[in-house]
Amino acid sequence: MSTPETRAIPLPSIERLKALTSPPGSRPFRVGILIGPGFIPMDMMGVQTVFGLLPGCEIHLVWKSREPVEGLPSWWTLPTTTFADCPPELEVFAVPMLPPEVTNDPEVIDFVAARARKARYVIGICNGVVLLGAAGILKGKRATTSYNSLGILPELGVSEVVSDGSGVVVDGNLYTAGPGNGSVEAALLVAEAAFGRPVAEFVELVIEYDPHPPFGTGAARRAPAKQLARFAGLMSGMIDSYRNGAVSAFTRAGYRDSR
Repeated sequence: MSTPETRAIPLPSIERLKALTSPPGSRPFRVGILIGPGFIPMDMMGVQTVFGLLPGCEIHLVWKSREPVEGLPSWWTLPTTTFADCPPELEVFAVPMLPPEVTNDPEVIDFVAARARKARYVIGICNGVVLLGAAGILKGKRATTSYNSLGILPELGVSEVVSDGSGVVVDGNLYTAGPGNGSVEAALLVAEAAFGRPVAEFVELVIEYDPHPPFGTGAARRAPAKQLARFAGLMSGMIDSYRNGAVSAFTRAGYRDSR
């Protein structure tokens, strides 16, 4: 597993856990997770947690440089791998939500397009799905994203937009989901595809994944209208930025007119 520096404090308990879940000689399983300024930690933590317990896993937290980036809010993270150093072929490439200032960056879009097209499995969470769309990865696919961004997907070539609250949407090697539980659930489904059902079930047990939402408003279809209106108002400006940047990139690259 990639680490930014040698630990100063010995952690034999963690080293033993790593040795038991990933015995020496395990075949490398490379997971790239895009991060950057303003990334949303919950949208990548499930991917990092699930695959971190699988044999041979190498986690690459990827950004332009190895300078610390601040996830929202106050979640400082040190990237382990730069765009230039990222393995060209990954078993898993995952894109969490990042702000539109990052997702609309042509350098970021080009990197996502290159890695996602070669990855064995691709995971998009929340508005990370919109970034995959800007890179042409969603064209002709079934997909979902966060509630407020569902309307953007048809403009990015999605063949069927799956409504909120439907869980992970799988189309070939593409796994898309909304925020919250989506990161964990998409990773578990990819783990099943890559390592088999018993292995994925065991990881689900190890992390004791068994959500119990206390209020039942996590899916928009069950939320009060007043809360939905407040949510839409909160996100409207950001959603416009996502749409404008993603659709412009999608169109410039010729994905809109290609067959």
